[in-house]
Amino acid sequence: MKRTHLILVVALTFACSSPAFAQRSHPGGGPPAGHGASRASGSSMGEANKGGAMSSSNMSHASPNDVLSHNTAIAGKIKTLTGEDAQSACSGFKNLGQCVAAAHVAKNLDIPGGFDALKAKVTGTGSMSLGKAIEQLSPNANAKSETKKANKQVDDDMKESSS
Repeated sequence: MKRTHLILVVALTFACSSPAFAQRSHPGGGPPAGHGASRASGSSMGEANKGGAMSSSNMSHASPNDVLSHNTAIAGKIKTLTGEDAQSACSGFKNLGQCVAAAHVAKNLDIPGGFDALKAKVTGTGSMSLGKAIEQLSPNANAKSETKKANKQVDDDMKESSS
């Protein structure tokens, strides 16, 4: 009888823990995205967030106010790119990645009207994608490659500011 109970307990434990293991799995064998070597050994993501550090993938998709209140490095980068306080520069954007990408595009292409003109197209009434805004404000630019370039710059900025 005890043996049957032991087998049942082991089977139930395994069955209940399987979904937890499935959530942690990922292709490629390395750490899941956003959980790379920049994180202190042995710390959990929750602990890292309590200290004010967010992974770069979390930062670019989080609301601008959430990230800027914790990350002065990226706030400083935005101020350098736009000439504006980061909080006000990024107001209206869905996430921080969009704001930083627009800031880079405005600087890279020397957009007429600067960052504010690009921001108005991307966040204003009848808002459009960054690519469409580039096409309208800088018709001679290759919107697709400029968007790709800006997104690469965003990734670099986020990695740099989280280390």
